[in-house]
Amino acid sequence: MEDLLCKIRDCRICEDHLPMGPNPVIEASKNSKIVLISQAPGRIVHETGIAWNDQSGKKLREWLGVDNETFYNTENFAILPMGFCYPGKAKTGDLPPRKECAPMWHEEVWKEMENTRLKIVIGSYAASYYLPARSNLTQKVQNYQDFLPEFWPLPHPSPVNRFWRSKNPWFEEDVVPQLQKKIGKILAEK
Repeated sequence: MEDLLCKIRDCRICEDHLPMGPNPVIEASKNSKIVLISQAPGRIVHETGIAWNDQSGKKLREWLGVDNETFYNTENFAILPMGFCYPGKAKTGDLPPRKECAPMWHEEVWKEMENTRLKIVIGSYAASYYLPARSNLTQKVQNYQDFLPEFWPLPHPSPVNRFWRSKNPWFEEDVVPQLQKKIGKILAEK
């Protein structure tokens, strides 16, 4: 696994398309219990090299019901973005993740994982890739049970998504407590 992570972190395939240059962000262990399949690092994450080191990460940890120490322990959580590098700024939020990363690297990462109990699919890009059903992300999140035990879809925790959360209060009232219960159970397992 360490060799593969080094290979990914050294990747320069999209170098000419990245406004701030390549800085692939991935965290994993062969024993990671939960894999967070997300969009792509934001600007702050690109600058610090620390995944989910921003307001989105703060909200995600709140939804998962975990502290920083638990979250950043790769035996608990692996971080596997659809795009490993910051793609640049769009009118609202960031540009979509680069399309080269997931097909090039994800399958190799999965081959190294030996202990995964849950894959949390965060946002529409990851959901479209891993859960290609015809329903939209809101429907997938509402019907998360349909994807268990392997996957659990979530909206992106970005502050830009606050309007989605205000229009869908059922998510934080009903889904988040169930997610926290599931996460707690997995983390308690040896």
